[in-house]
Amino acid sequence: MAYPGKKSKSYETPRHPWQEARMAAEVQLVKAYGLRNKKEVWKAASMLRMYRSEARKLLAQVASGGQEGELEGHYATQSEEILSKLIRYGIIKADANVDDILSLKTENILERRLQTQVLRLGLARTVIQARQFITHGHIAINGRKATIPGMLVSKEDEMHIGYYGSSPLMSESHSERPVQVASFLADSATTLKAAAEAKQARERPPERGGGRKKRGGRR
Repeated sequence: MAYPGKKSKSYETPRHPWQEARMAAEVQLVKAYGLRNKKEVWKAASMLRMYRSEARKLLAQVASGGQEGELEGHYATQSEEILSKLIRYGIIKADANVDDILSLKTENILERRLQTQVLRLGLARTVIQARQFITHGHIAINGRKATIPGMLVSKEDEMHIGYYGSSPLMSESHSERPVQVASFLADSATTLKAAAEAKQARERPPERGGGRKKRGGRR
């Protein structure tokens, strides 16, 4: 049990610290995703290890159960919770099952970090610049400032990532603002407007046809 008020370590270090292949792979991930150090790789790997461990337990329960391929009671609820969370954060696809969790890699977790999404959305030129924008308070989610590069972004929040309202980057003439941002934001606004109009059209009650017919007078 951790000391009250003190944060416990949220990751596990490698069991064999001097494995050349693993060390080289970690260096590549640090460079590709603009991470501060290998500790951020270990955090993502520990998170993935936790989900894979839960998936193995559920699959073992399926194998030992009477009806193969089905989970009941607590295990069914646990399976739904894990899958719904991973789907919500875009780590797995909407039609994925427990087996698909075992095929995930550390990259699947790192792709959902705010730093990576800022780069993918074209709000920064490089992954290092994306981290700088976040830590300096230039990035917001749903209008609220986000300053943690490693936070995981859900698919819903992904559509609402942008520059913070009072950030100098809101000016299109800012020298550090990527050129493609203006067109990206315009396309996003068009997409959101079209989605809102489609939703209103679905919720609008159907119009009743066949109004009153005019009666012709007798001659």
